[in-house]
Amino acid sequence: MSFLESLDSALNTFVAYAWGTPLLVLLVGGGLFLLISSRGRPYRHLGHSIDLLRGKYDDPNDPGQVPHRQALSTALSGTLGLGNIAGVAIAISAGGPGAIFWMWVTALVGVATKFYTATLSVMYRGRDNSGEIQGGPMYVIREGLGKRWQPLAYLFAIAGLCGLLPSFQSNQTVQLLRVSFAEPLGWVSADNALSFEFGLGVALALAALAVIAGRIQRIGRFAVRIVPAMVVFYLALTLLVIGYFWQEIPSAFALIFTDAFTGQAVAGGALGAVITTGISRGAFSNEAGIGTESLAHGAAKTHEPVREGVVAMVGPIVDTLIICTCTALVILLTGVWQGGEGIEGVSLTADAFSHVFGGWGPLLLLVMVVPLAFSTIVTFWYYGIKCFVFLFGTRYQWIYTALYMLLIVFGAVASLNIVNNLIIGMYAVMAIPTMVSTLRLSGRVNRAAHDYFVKTPGA
Repeated sequence: MSFLESLDSALNTFVAYAWGTPLLVLLVGGGLFLLISSRGRPYRHLGHSIDLLRGKYDDPNDPGQVPHRQALSTALSGTLGLGNIAGVAIAISAGGPGAIFWMWVTALVGVATKFYTATLSVMYRGRDNSGEIQGGPMYVIREGLGKRWQPLAYLFAIAGLCGLLPSFQSNQTVQLLRVSFAEPLGWVSADNALSFEFGLGVALALAALAVIAGRIQRIGRFAVRIVPAMVVFYLALTLLVIGYFWQEIPSAFALIFTDAFTGQAVAGGALGAVITTGISRGAFSNEAGIGTESLAHGAAKTHEPVREGVVAMVGPIVDTLIICTCTALVILLTGVWQGGEGIEGVSLTADAFSHVFGGWGPLLLLVMVVPLAFSTIVTFWYYGIKCFVFLFGTRYQWIYTALYMLLIVFGAVASLNIVNNLIIGMYAVMAIPTMVSTLRLSGRVNRAAHDYFVKTPGA
């Protein structure tokens, strides 16, 4: 067995244990506890989130770095795109159509989870060694729980460094560019495929470097322009495909619900594989309970922590309940999920669009995927640099940035299985300190939310 095969096998084992029953109970059970303890408050104030995103309560003098809408767009740019397109395809390939139902479950409880994690990320902001205000699970643990919980903060930061890699995004972006653009034009053959992928990886790295030079302010401005436009564009595409197969929509939903409790469509009757795949891919898609989104929401300009919690809970609705559902229906209605073997990633979704749009299908998908995948790459740099600074301080940030650029290039030519398993495994590790600290501090969020909504008429 080669080194890569051994590494792949070890990571597969790690992921299987990391996403075992204890973590699923922590994520879903913890989310249900938060939903019940809040008495459904997040769902009762969705209208207020629209007012906040429109800037009704913005104050340029508030502490933080970016407005609410830029914080949400940055958080969404870390989840939208490949998490919804390649991620849904991987979920169906590995766990069957029933995995989509369990992705929905993570989103429904994730609305409450994000309300709490984002509120805490502002409530317990800390300062790095240069004195700049910062938010995120590691600061929540340090400032909210105290020094004896500090190991959990370090655990999150270390897992974040390993899991918030750009490799998956660059891998799938290059794959889509090659399959839907370069190969049909005859630009790529077996002889020059590696050099083509390497060249695209270098181009992605240089473009990312130009954006991240402006740090969170430039990333926020970039995300708030790209994310809403691409969401509308993708919804239009998927609704055209869904409308083309409108008569088969009831049977597609029936397949999702049936397979969710039998697991017979792909996973050979292994119901546990369906549930595990759905919840892990759902968590990877909307990041509820993982804590990564708190790194973006913690930068919001506000003196009211609850406001950012209200804004953050929009994320799972847009990300999983809307975008992921549309992607799943496209894959199921076109039937492409039955023809592939193993993990297909973004190529499976591209094949689905080809059934309606012909050769234009992958190109139309390309228009949406590349900007969002790129926005995810720059957002993950911001997440990673915050973890790096927490561990090592601000002096050596350039080392992390240089390594990150190299990983973008590496991801363009790396094995999808190895990259995917490493990221999914680290997401499981990040969830532990995030959910433990959130559950411990949930009572403080409940009190703050009660006070905020009492004094804010119309919220």
